[in-house]
Amino acid sequence: MAAYRRPVLRNLFDDSPTPHIAHPPRTHRRDFYVATDGSYRDDDRGGLGVVIQTRGGERVARLSVPHSAPDNNVAEYRALHLGLDVLAARAPDGARVGVCIDHDDLAANVNRAMLATQAPDTRPPHPYDIPRGTARHWRGIRARVAGFGELRAARIDSGDNPAHPLANTPDQYAHVNREPDRCVLPRDERWRAPDDDRYPPPSRAERDRTSGLAGSEPASD
Repeated sequence: MAAYRRPVLRNLFDDSPTPHIAHPPRTHRRDFYVATDGSYRDDDRGGLGVVIQTRGGERVARLSVPHSAPDNNVAEYRALHLGLDVLAARAPDGARVGVCIDHDDLAANVNRAMLATQAPDTRPPHPYDIPRGTARHWRGIRARVAGFGELRAARIDSGDNPAHPLANTPDQYAHVNREPDRCVLPRDERWRAPDDDRYPPPSRAERDRTSGLAGSEPASD
């Protein structure tokens, strides 16, 4: 009998710390998981990598985009901004999201932003620490964080990040950008389409009082 293995991103998220967050085990239950990475190189051959899965491990999207950034911090923020934009365009309203990134300060800032959306004064429990050159992307990240039902960021090792090779060798992974768009819904009674409960096109997705498919397009850098 084959051994059961949890989906890659869900497994990484469940086994990794979520900086500046104290939470019970039930809050690990996510609808979607997104891993992002940004690479910086002096020769302008860096890139942005994105991997998005449902909690069952079904692929929603992969991106490997050549990109030139002034430093590694900007590359990481741009990658997360891109990943959240893509997920927001394909996920139902109110989705619970788990983010896997290998940048400590970015993970902490994302979790502070989520806590700030729940605070009466919309202030984070600790001040944000935003690197130079990332302000525009940080505004976009905060807007996306506020738009999901719940979101947490886990800090994973770079070697375990499935978005790492997509960001670091975009010339070798250009084929992933040609994969068809998918609007994959988790197996959950909250989201049901008339004919297929996992792959409804946006025009046929059934909306209820609390959920629907977002219609925004990924932002360009």
